[in-house]
This record gives sequence, structure tokens and C-alpha cells, in this order.
Amino acid sequence: MVVSVLFALLTALCNGMASVLQRRAAATAPPDKAFHLSLLSYLVRHKVWLAGIGMVIAAALCQATALATGPVALVQPIFIIELPFTLLVSSRLARCPLSRRTWLAVGLVTVSLGLGLAAAAPSGGSDTASTRAWIPVLIATGCFEATTIAIGVQTRGNARAVSLALAAACGYALTAALMKNAMAALSQGPVQFFTSWELYGTAAAGVGALFLLQNSLQAAALVASQPALTLGDALISVSYGVTVFGENLRTGWWLVPQIIAVLAIGAGVIELSRSLGLVHQRERRMPRPRTLKTSP
Repeated sequence: MVVSVLFALLTALCNGMASVLQRRAAATAPPDKAFHLSLLSYLVRHKVWLAGIGMVIAAALCQATALATGPVALVQPIFIIELPFTLLVSSRLARCPLSRRTWLAVGLVTVSLGLGLAAAAPSGGSDTASTRAWIPVLIATGCFEATTIAIGVQTRGNARAVSLALAAACGYALTAALMKNAMAALSQGPVQFFTSWELYGTAAAGVGALFLLQNSLQAAALVASQPALTLGDALISVSYGVTVFGENLRTGWWLVPQIIAVLAIGAGVIELSRSLGLVHQRERRMPRPRTLKTSP
């Protein structure tokens, strides 16, 4: 458990850094590139975006290690730490000092997450799930993705950012669940690993989530997309852990501190989101990221 928690924390830190770097590049993309592959061709010319992708790769390696050694319902919620870390990095890059109230919110989210996980005590479950167990889950996931993407296509601004961030969160949660299954296949040998459908499902879900996230980041400020991405990923991942892998959470009176923790995290996230809005306004006044020079 200690190893899984450690690597989950490293994953959250890498993802937080990646979100900030990708946001700085995506915010400069022209609106007409939304929902087009040309958005990625535009972003790949930005050094800051490429640095963000490097952090995504590092996060994926840490996440694979965490999921191979711990339950999904334990590993994924730890990624909530990504939000306060994103704020801290963004404020540093924007040279925007944080208020005492914001620091209290950072502490509230961090402490509440620890208490909530201690009360829930995720445990048990299997490292693998049968295809039969995956079928209804994938159908439900497809319906959720279709709904959130449709809302994103038909809206603009914050509404688009939130809906696409939720779609991306679902994609990342699915990526984590499939990754856990693939890592279990790896323990049986390279042949089983490279022939498992979960491995290629992980890649497809991850790429799709990345594309949705870039469009979410382009649509509005980080304050709109980051909370939906972070909280959505955690909550959807817990549902995957319980329904797909049969992981256990404490119930009964233990639900009381869990609910209190969730409410406290929500309050902290609201304050952190407001602070992110102020930092984002400062970021707008900063120089745009430089693009890589291409040969004629």
C-alpha cells in the first residue's frame, strides 16, 4: 500500500505540472481548430506543450506502478492532490502570490482527502476482470461519453470546458482501470501482455482523453476544466474499482466521515478554483509560449 500511495502522489504531481504546461499552449490555439486534429499539429510546435507531454509520460509510468500495487479506489482519488498542486505551480509561473485563504483551502483539500481515504479504507478486489464484467461497464461509459461530448459540441465557454473535462475525466478513469488489467497480464508474461485487449484499450482511451482535454483547455480558463477533471477522475475511478474489480469500501457509520470529507473537499475545490481564476487572468498578460522553428 505504501508503494501505491507514493507513486499515486508522484502521478498527481506530474499530472498537475502537465495540466499547467498544456493549458499555456492550448490557450493560444485559434478557436477554429477546436475538434480538429489540426489542434494537435498546432500544439506540437510549442515547447511548453511538449514538456507537458513529457510529464504525461512520466505520470503514466508512475500510475502503472501505483495501480499494479494497490486498488483503483485508493490510487485514483489521491489524484485530487493534482488540483492544489496545479494552483501552486500556476501561481509560481504567473508570479501571483496566493492569499492566506487559498493556503487554507489547499490544507483543507489535502487533509480532507487523507481523512476520507482513511475512513473509506479501500481494500480487496481482484487485479483482473473478465470480459463479461467489462461489457456493461463499457456500454455505460460509452453513453456517458456520448452525452458529455454532445453537450460540449453544442455549447461554448465554461459549459464546453466542464463537459469536455468530465468526458476526459471518464476517459482517464477508464484508462486507469484498463491499465490495471493490462499490468496483471504483464505478470503472466510478455505474450499475454501484448495480446491483451486491455493494453490497446488503455492506449485508445488515453489518446481520446488527451484529445478531449486539449479541447477543454482551449474552451475556457483552467478554473473551469481542472476541478471537473480532477474530481470526475477520482469519483468515476472509485466506481470502476467497486463495480469492475470488486474492491471494498467501508460502509455503515463510516459513511459519515466520508461524506463530510467529500463536502470539505468540495468547499476547498471551490476556493481553489476561484484562485485559479485569478492566476489565469495573470497568465493572460504573460508572453505566449514560443513555437519550435521548423525547417522550410
